[in-house]
Formats: sequence, C-alpha cells, structure tokens
Amino acid sequence: MVKEAKQVLQETFGYNQFRPLQEEVISKVLKKKDSLVIMPTGGGKSICYQIPALIFDGLTIVISPLISLMKDQVEQLDEYGVPALFLNSTLTPERYSENVRKLKKGEAKLLYLAPETLMMESTRELLKGLTVDCFTIDEAHCISEWGHDFRPEYRQLATVRKDFPDAVCLALTATATPRVRDDIQQILEMKDSETFVASFDRKNLLLQVVDKQEPLEQILDFLYTRPKQSGIIYCFSRRQVNELYSDLKHEGHSVRPYHAGLSEAQRTRNQEAFIRDDIQIIVATIAFGMGINKPDVRFVIHHDMPQNIESYYQQIGRAGRDGLQADCMLLYSYSDKQKIQYFINQKEGEEKKVAEKHLDALLHFLEYDGCRRKPLMEYFGEEYPHDECGMCDNCLQYKDNMQNYTEQAQKYMSCIARTDETYGAYYIADILRGSKQKKILENGHDKLSTYGIGQEWTKNQWIQLSRLLLRKDLLKKDPEHGSLKLTAAATAVLKGDERVEGILDRTQATSDEDKPSRTSTDVENKHNADLFEKLRAKRKELADEQEIPPYAIFPDTTLMEMSYYFPQDDESLMAIYGVGSVKLKKYGDDFLPIIKEFTENNDVDEKSKAIKKKVEKTTEKKKYELVGEEFNNGKSIEHLAEQFGVKAVTILSNLKKYLDDGNKIEPEGILEASTLSQRKIDEVYASMDKVGADILKPVYEDLDKTVDYGELRVLQLAYLAENGAS
Repeated sequence: MVKEAKQVLQETFGYNQFRPLQEEVISKVLKKKDSLVIMPTGGGKSICYQIPALIFDGLTIVISPLISLMKDQVEQLDEYGVPALFLNSTLTPERYSENVRKLKKGEAKLLYLAPETLMMESTRELLKGLTVDCFTIDEAHCISEWGHDFRPEYRQLATVRKDFPDAVCLALTATATPRVRDDIQQILEMKDSETFVASFDRKNLLLQVVDKQEPLEQILDFLYTRPKQSGIIYCFSRRQVNELYSDLKHEGHSVRPYHAGLSEAQRTRNQEAFIRDDIQIIVATIAFGMGINKPDVRFVIHHDMPQNIESYYQQIGRAGRDGLQADCMLLYSYSDKQKIQYFINQKEGEEKKVAEKHLDALLHFLEYDGCRRKPLMEYFGEEYPHDECGMCDNCLQYKDNMQNYTEQAQKYMSCIARTDETYGAYYIADILRGSKQKKILENGHDKLSTYGIGQEWTKNQWIQLSRLLLRKDLLKKDPEHGSLKLTAAATAVLKGDERVEGILDRTQATSDEDKPSRTSTDVENKHNADLFEKLRAKRKELADEQEIPPYAIFPDTTLMEMSYYFPQDDESLMAIYGVGSVKLKKYGDDFLPIIKEFTENNDVDEKSKAIKKKVEKTTEKKKYELVGEEFNNGKSIEHLAEQFGVKAVTILSNLKKYLDDGNKIEPEGILEASTLSQRKIDEVYASMDKVGADILKPVYEDLDKTVDYGELRVLQLAYLAENGAS
C-alpha cells in the first residue's frame, strides 16, 4: 500500500518524495490505525489524509472549523483531478442537493464538513448510508480547553465518531503542547492510537522581535524593501486595523482590512482578493487566517503582541508554506503587555491561571537574548539541538552583522549641507545617484560636487541609510515639510572624528546582499526573475478565468524551477516540482510556449543535464529496491551483504522495506540465514501467530527471552513474506 501511496504522490500531486513523517502517518492510516499528528503549518498535514482517501474504497470525511479552508482545499483538489466536495451554509440549495446526490452515487472521495454541519440530523442520516473509511479532524486542538482556540462544538465529535465504527480516526493540528495532545486522545477515545510529532522548527522562517518605537515608520521601512510581496499584518483591535489599513493605503500599498466588525460578505471579498493576488497585503485581527492555505505569503508582521505562543506560532506559520524564506517581525512594547494583562485580569479561576501561564511563556520568548528557536520549541516540548539557527534576529546579531557606513554617511550628509538642508531623503538619494530628473536640473544640483558620487548604491539603500542616520540622531526631520537637517553630532562624522556603524534596515537583521542562505537554494536565488514574472502573469490570467487562487494552479516554487531549468518539452516539465500528470495535461500547453519563446529571445538553453538528473532522481531505484530484486533473482543474504559492502542485518532491513512497499519476496531464501532448528522456527512462528509479528518485543518475551533479536529479525521477515506484510 505504501508503494501505491508513493505512486499517487508523484502522479497526482507531482512530488517526488514525502516530507518528514508523511509516509509513516499514511502507512498507519492505510492500516486503519488511529493516529494523532502534530505537524507545523506548511508541514504537509493534508497529504496525510488526501492520499489514503484516494486509495480507500469508501469516503474520507474531513472536519474543518472554517468554511474558507474547505472551499480552498476543494478547489486545489479539483486542480489535481481529485473528486472532493463540501457541505456548508455558503452553498445554494440547488448546489447543496447536487453535492448530496454525488455523495450518494459515490462520486466523491473526500467530503469536507464543519462540526456544526456534521451534528445536523440530516447530515448524520445521509452519512449512515455511506461507507466511511477515514474520519479526519483538522485543527484538533480546538477540542481541548487547554488549547488556544477551544471550541465547545468540537467536544461532540467523540459521539459522532461512533457512527463510523470501521473508519480510522486521524486527528491533526499544528499547535499542541503535550497536555493538549493527551486531551485530544482522551476525548476522542483514541485508546491505542499512534502519536506523530514533527519538529516545530520552521527553518525557512526568519524570526525577529523589534522594539516598537514608531510602528507605522517601522512597517513602512519593512514593506519598502519587499515590493510585490504577499503578507499579513496582525493587529490587536479593529480600530488599529482600520487605522493601519488607511495609512498603508495612503502610502500606495495594495491592501485590505479584515476584522469581525466588517460584514461577512466584505470579509469574504477581502480574503478572496488576498488569496487570488488581487491585493498584496491584508491587515487583520486574529479573526483572519485560520485555514488559509496560501503558500506564497512572504511575511507576517505583528503590529501588536499576540496573546500567547500558540497564537504566534500559528500566525507566523501562515508564512513560507512553500518552503521559501519568509520574514516574521513582531513589534514589542511594554504597553502591549499591559493590554493583554488587563484582559487576563477580567478572567477568573482556572481560565485566568492558564492565561497567566501563556503570557509568561510568551514574555520569556520575546525577552530571550539567545537563539529564539530554543524557547519557542521548548514550549512545545522539543529541544532545539543547535546553539544558533542563523535565522533569527539574535543569532544574526551574534554574527557581527554591524557594518561601517561612515563613508556613505559623509556623502549623504554633505549633500544635505550643499542643498541648504531644504530637501527630503528621496531627493538627496536622487542627486547622489546622478538622476536627470527635471527638478534637479532646474535647481542646478547636477553641478554639485556630490552629484552622481553615490552610484555604487541603489536608491533604496540610500533611503535606508537616511533612516539609520535619523535613528542615530545625526539627522532630524522637519515635521512639517519632511526636509532633513544635520544635528550637532553630524559635524564629528563629517570631519572623520566619529564612525557610523549599524544595520541598514532595523527590521531586517541582515542586508539584502547577505540574506540568510541556510534555507535557500540555487533555484530560489538564481532563477530568471523576468521569466518568473511572465509565468506569474500567465498563472494569474488562468486563475482569474477559472475563479480559483493562482497557487491552486502552481505554487511559486514550481514557477521558480521552470525559470531555472527552462524545460522545453513534456518530459522535462514533468520533472519540475509540483507538476503531476494531471497538471501537465491541463497546463503544459499554457506554460511551455512562454518558456520556449523566452529561451529563444534571450538565447538561453534548457539545463538539460540538470533536468536529466532530476528525471533520473525521480525514477531511480532506491537501494532497498535493488536489494529486493537481486534477492528474488536468487542471491543469498550473505552474498548481498558482500555485494553491497554492508552487514547481513542491513540486508534484512532493506528486504523488510521492500516487503513493506507491497513487493513479494521468497521466504525460503530468508530462512537460510537462520541457525535455528525447524522445531525452534515453528515455535517462533506459533508465537508470532499468537502475539503478532509487527513488533518483536512481545514475541521475545512470549518465548521467555530464549531467542535473540538477531534471529527474531530473520524469522520476522520470513514470517511476513510467507503470510503477507501487514
């Protein structure tokens, strides 16, 4: 069955390998073993039930708390050619009836429901007549009062679960402390369930906590260096959302608000605009985001402190779900802490105790002066194994990221002095860059000694320098006109008596030229940006035609690979990440001509060798497959150990993997590796019949520890080969 799962992964979803823990979870689900999965946002939880749904004969029910998530998931699955439906209040009566008809006819593999819809008598009656193989509960932390988003209606899922006695139960969440995990399993009565906990380390997220001083200016600084990027800004209150939305809109940013004070229709419109790339930024309260599946969110800003670590982790988890680097900046001030404390003081008893504990843990994280991943992961019961991550503000500061900008500061401040301190930052930057704009020529500023002496830097870098000089009190800004003035401290720098050192962008702990690279790849850093934009435009056009989010067609990672490898035909395109057979057929003719035209016009060749390697990598046999085939061709375990230069126990392990993949192997050849008598072998087999062969410890103890584990491994493999691997 695992072999079939891998086939579905590649052919339907276009991925060459499973992410951490996905294969293990899918294997358990296919064996109908209840499982609790704790996997960070963007870790690939959906695949854990979507692939089994395509393999099971019956229906997979997915309980999801948000309508937007259902719609999003169903749209994406439709793009992969997977039959999925949802039932909720947004459907017209006609569409609802049509979906019910399809369910009854067995035309769907997945059904998405809100807990409230599931609890309806009509829904329960409908489902009683269907074969349900998998009962999946997404955002399972909502079931626990110790979770950060407790929902009483989730408690009732335990009773409904009993409607499907033959269905495997899979509970999924991105955020659960050990206490919440125990709670989930107890409430859902998952007595013998497996628990899978993926690492909480989202390596591609750059974590920053910045002292909140001038929040609007800090956010404008941040956005200035990230044009055209998609991001979410979280605020504490509706009023703050509205104010920041107005300010950003006034500054020319593509932005919409989202909070509970807007009508449901307006919230839906704004969310759709964000998901479909009609706008770049959403400014929101915590009402926004649960279940948002947009993979190319490049930043999350917290204008105000979140209420606890779970909320923070879940909110930053909406960034970088495509695996590319994303920036998470939190603006922290003492007054924000007081606000949260005020709300906690309104609570009583156990609820207040829990809230206090959450606040203490959050403050520990915010005020920590070492690697930020240590307290963050420790909170979720995981130890971070490194001293530094290289992807948080503290670690980047340790890397001595301060730079000497004295020479550039002298150029900038000289130019301000020579223009009589009457102009703003942008005009000064234009003079230094040698701009030929009309105003500069009319004012005769092209004759200044500072004209054109700053062409080594971009305009953006000069603007960032002006902000650094303002923060160091070397400049001050005229509040009415915005013109820059030199302070008394500037004289020492101009004379060469003082140095100017710092980080150019206070919201970016590393400069653009030296961005952290431990999560980035050649594809991310060296793809052709012009071709990428052309492919993005085509993707948007196709998405608008079908009224679906652009990422449902292809994520950015796929377009980056196309812009790096320049595939020229179907075979090459099929090797690109995220292009399965369904999408190749559906979109190959839309994207290949753009790539071909670009390569012809720009005299660029397909990276055929690299693509060939990529194709080979997706199809090459793994070592255990080679071992299995050689064994079935008559080679002994001893011979194979010699051939591959490993111990016999490694060959046994490879054969077990080959067997688990759904292949057959001959048990006779395995027994040749055993030194036990036939009588003893029969005794071991009888024990395996009694206590099962999957785990060896019960067999070892049942035989009073008279047969060692080395022999038991040999006989386990022979037994499973003979009786069929479970």
